[in-house]
This record gives sequence, C-alpha cells and structure tokens, in this order.
Amino acid sequence: MELIGMGVPVNGKRQGGQADPAVRGWRAPGQTRAVALVLHGGAESSTAVVQPWRLAYQRMVPLARSLHRAGRRHGLEVRLMRNRLYGWNGRMESPVPDARWALEQIRAEHPGVPVVLVGHSMGGRVALRVADDPAVTGVCAMAPWTPPGEPVDAVAGRAVLIAHGTRDRMTSPAESYAFAARAREVTDLVARFEIAGEGHSMLRRPAVWTRLMCAFTLDRIGVGETDETLRQAWSRPSGDRLRIPG
Repeated sequence: MELIGMGVPVNGKRQGGQADPAVRGWRAPGQTRAVALVLHGGAESSTAVVQPWRLAYQRMVPLARSLHRAGRRHGLEVRLMRNRLYGWNGRMESPVPDARWALEQIRAEHPGVPVVLVGHSMGGRVALRVADDPAVTGVCAMAPWTPPGEPVDAVAGRAVLIAHGTRDRMTSPAESYAFAARAREVTDLVARFEIAGEGHSMLRRPAVWTRLMCAFTLDRIGVGETDETLRQAWSRPSGDRLRIPG
C-alpha cells in the first residue's frame, strides 16, 4: 500500500511555523520488520522549496518502488523523504535535520526496527552523515557527494555500500573512493562499486543500481539469501573492496 504523508501531514508545521519535510511511504503488507529511508539529491546552495516535480526527487520514486517490491514480503516499509529546501547550504546543512526528523518519526512509530538509508548525490552525503542514528544498520550511497574532509565517524559500526559511475561529472568518484578508504578506519564493512560507463543520473544502467540497492538492503535486514555479487564483495579482503567493477 502506498501512503502519502506518513507520520505527519504533508507540509505540516512544526512549532514556530516551520514546515516539516514531506514523506511518501510504501507500507509492508503485514508487520513492519524493517524500514528503508530514501533520500534525494539537491544542490550545493539553494533555499528553493523542493517541489514534488523536481527531478532530483522524482529520480528516487522508481527506486523506492523497486525497493518496496523486493522487500515487502519480508516486512520492509519504504519511505521517500522530500526535503524542505533544495540545497545543502554550507553550515546550515539544510537536509541533515530533515533526515534526522524522519528517523525520529520512524523510531517513534516502529521502535526497535532496523533502518537502512538509501541516498543519491547530496542524499548520499546526508545518509552518511545521519548513519549514527541508533536504528540505522547500513547506508547505500549512490553517486554520493563526499567532498574532501567529509567526516566518517557517523558510519562507525555500520555497513556501507557506495556505488559510483566512472563517468560521473557531478560528484567525484575519486572523492567517494577517498571517503570509503577513510571509513575503513571506523567500520569493517565497506564496499564500493564502480559502475562502468555510467554518469550521475543513473540512467544508462539502471538495473545495476537497483540490484545493488535492493541486495544491500535485504542483506542488512537479514532476509533471504545474499545476492551473489554482494556475497563476493563482502568476501574480498578489506583493501580490495573499494574498486569493485559493477
């Protein structure tokens, strides 16, 4: 079942009149045993309101639906958040409190249920920043924006899968590699896939992105057999997991 505005009404208000982010959700048909929170991309600087037709948001809708189809029989609920503002906006880090708000909503509604974060571009950066939430067990960051010096402490003890297209010109594959290398200092489970011939929009080889995202999420919530590609990735020595051909 698809629900709009789970947790609070879409465009509801916090104290002080600040609008809440909007959440679009796909529930599990029975008991919710895990939740995936999907986070969209944005811009380095922009205070524009994220409208539902914005491409960065719309790009994640089919991915969220695919994830729900893959996991619903296992009790997976999927939530796609629409940020209040489109940009990161320097020290404001605008989407970070939005994601933390969404995680608070999940924990309140489903206490003790594991959460997997899925993010693209700026959403990947946000997911890696808020992975320290106590409910989070893993992060799937697709073409993430990980500028030099991006902190890794939040992923301590979490599983991290990074996928990056080799032809990405919007976010840097070299910088996501550097992030993954540093993340190995705080977690033993880091894998990074290089999607040959793919750019930032994930349009050339969509099946590859979808398969990795779904396999990682199902692996993190502990259901079914591990996808062979992912199983082989985890079986590699730690130093060999950062440039896995995809």
